[in-house]
Amino acid sequence: MLLAIDVGNTNTVLGLYRLATPRAPATLLADWRITTHRNPTIDELGILFRNLFALRSMDMAQITGIVISSVVPPLDSTLRRAAEIYCGVKPLFVEPGTRTGLPILTDNPAEVGADRIVNCVAAYEFFKDPANFKDPLPEKNSAHPPVIVVDFGTATTFDCISAKGEFLGGAIAPGLGISADALFTRAARLPRIDIRRPAKVIGTGTVDNLQIGLYYGYIGLVDGILERMIAELGTDTRTIATGGLARLIATGSKFIRQVDERLTLTGLRLIYERNQTPHARPRNPKPHRD
Repeated sequence: MLLAIDVGNTNTVLGLYRLATPRAPATLLADWRITTHRNPTIDELGILFRNLFALRSMDMAQITGIVISSVVPPLDSTLRRAAEIYCGVKPLFVEPGTRTGLPILTDNPAEVGADRIVNCVAAYEFFKDPANFKDPLPEKNSAHPPVIVVDFGTATTFDCISAKGEFLGGAIAPGLGISADALFTRAARLPRIDIRRPAKVIGTGTVDNLQIGLYYGYIGLVDGILERMIAELGTDTRTIATGGLARLIATGSKFIRQVDERLTLTGLRLIYERNQTPHARPRNPKPHRD
């Protein structure tokens, strides 16, 4: 089995896959979303892994591979050691030099976050299947369309993929949560509210005024960027969203037609499959003594 881990600034998402065989495709057996803690010990991570697996009545001994994307570098070495000690597996990190199948055409490819690369790998693969198109491509253009991935995380990222499967670049905006926190922090008399789709656009109270401003204001930001990106890439461009708030924003967006909360996990699995797999277990992993 393959354990895929995406470490974000706010949350860490884990997915457990049964890898593909000649008779069956890869299958996602379980997934978890937990808060990212910046300073866990190796043993704390090991205990966390064991508890998550125990809750699903699964055996960690069946893990044959681990693949990790991380935007929190201080955690990387701890994660690496926890994987080796508690799972007996050398993890594959998505980093410069990892085989992804995605040419990166930016000014400095090493600057691009691993999560963005992983999302693009999954999104481009997703749209290889015509069955996944909400709107069919025009008959005159049967090739793979350009793709935009919108990831609603701590920051919201917009990533553009050419029809040839090249990462062209994108944009980064403050996440909706960051925007809300800034408003509540700077305005002492405004209450902290739950972010949801308002029932109307003209609010009559403070709470619905805030919800309207945050929700539709953020949709305006998202759709404004997407409209301009689609104008550059072409009208056949497909857009897919992921992240914790993806479905909430997609319901009001003019351009987001498809949502996949597990897009990053799918990309991690694909990248693992494109590299040397399965990663060999250390013959005699030593217990942690630090």
